[in-house]
Parts: sequence; structure tokens; C-alpha cells
Amino acid sequence: MDSFSVAGLDFQLVKADSVFIGEDKGGWIYASQRPKHEVKCPDFYIMAKPLTLEELSNLLSTELSPGDETTWNQERLSAIISMLNQTLGESSSKLDSDCEWEIRCPTQSEWIHAKNCGKIELTCGMKDILADAVSSNYRGAMMDGRPRKFEGHGPMQWHTATMEIHPKNPAIFALSSAPMDRDNAGLSVRLVVTPVRQGKARIVPKSADYGANIRSELFWTTILGVIPSFAIPWFRGLGDYVIEGWVNLLFGGLCVGFVTGALWRPRRPIITYENGEQ
Repeated sequence: MDSFSVAGLDFQLVKADSVFIGEDKGGWIYASQRPKHEVKCPDFYIMAKPLTLEELSNLLSTELSPGDETTWNQERLSAIISMLNQTLGESSSKLDSDCEWEIRCPTQSEWIHAKNCGKIELTCGMKDILADAVSSNYRGAMMDGRPRKFEGHGPMQWHTATMEIHPKNPAIFALSSAPMDRDNAGLSVRLVVTPVRQGKARIVPKSADYGANIRSELFWTTILGVIPSFAIPWFRGLGDYVIEGWVNLLFGGLCVGFVTGALWRPRRPIITYENGEQ
């Protein structure tokens, strides 16, 4: 079945496949986007466009004002999703009976997989709400496409992850977030009909190889910062300064090495699904 409808909303099939999320560049400015990892998504259905004013008015059986379709908070979103899931239960016989199905916002992996398959339409400046909670990096992220829950405490627990589209170029997008404990304008809701993942999730390993990272950082800081800091004055005939001012040269070399580490370091390993933690 290539398409599916619930309560007047049309969903397009996205075939099961793997998608790679995150960044494998080694510079520390990319730390929040690491590690790059594989996510295996099952078959699911997604809306090509976010909820429109007309669709939302029909769902709520009331005439809404322009802008109401882009103003959301967690209470409103949860109420609409709960209502749609009740309707889904009445028509789920059309879906694979081997799975339990649900309606929710897409996860980042589902969103990117659908985009790669050409199943969604993007508009400049839009900000799609995701089902994922906010996190500092991809350590502990789910590798089967299920939503990631918030870990820890603090005000970010009231935020949700979003996919934000560049205001002028729809081909450019980035992971962002939005507070959901109050009305928030400028958001869009695109829903999926997706299997409920059962059992314990396979996740991205929570711990990195810190020993290897430290050894790599020491090596490249020495090669790119410390050695040139001493070599340049030496080859310029300032051998006395190399001996007398070694502390300054060492400090300068460490600073240069640190700055280079912001932009470049060797690429980090990509974590495949098989290498995830159970």
C-alpha cells in the first residue's frame, strides 16, 4: 500500500532502509553532531506537507484563525495526536497486522530518510516539530528510528527537537529545538504513521574511546602547533630565543594546536547498526 489516509490526512509510504545521521568530521566544533551513525528505519507513512489551516480546522471541527496551524505547545500537540491515534485504531486493519501502529511526529531519522526518498515537500523558513527530545550529541541515540527521550534535568526537558529549513534555500536544513511549555509560533507539524518499536532499543554507544581521542589530540597538537612553533624561529636564525623562550614557544604552539583542533582533525569512525549497544 503506497498511501494511507487517516481522518482526511494523506500519508505516503516510505520504504524501510538505513539512513546515516550525524557528522564524522573530527574538529571539536562538530562535537554536538557526532558520532555519525546508522539508523535502520522500518516501513512507515509520512505526510508530504505539514498540517494546513484547513486540515486542522476539520480535525477540530471548528473555524481557526490564520496562524493557528503554526502555533503549538505540547498540550495542544499531544491532544491532537491522541485524537488521531484513536481514529487510527478504527482503520488500522489496512496496515500490516504484524505490527502495532501509532501516529506521532517523525523522528530525525524518519524525517531525513523521507527527505532522501523525495517523500516530503519543504518550504523555506519552516520548522518541523520532531518526536525527539533535545540532546547534546548523538551518544545514546536510538538506532531503529524510535523517538529519543530526554535524559537528565533542567529547562531543556520542555523543549523538542525540530528540523529547521534555511530561510532562502530549502536544500539546507539543520537540527534545532523549540520550547513546548508555552505557545510557540512559527512551527509546523508533519505526522507519521509508523510501527511501534518493540523490545529494548539498540543505541549509539554512550562512551567514546577517550584514550584514543586524547592520544590523537596530543599527536596533532604537537605536529601542527608545537613543532612549527619551535621550528620557525630556529630556521630564521633565532636559535638563542628557542632556548631562552621555550616556555612562550610551547604555550604558543599549544594554542595554535588547540585552534586547529576546532576546525580539523581526522574523521571519526562511523558507527554501524551492528556496532550499537543493546
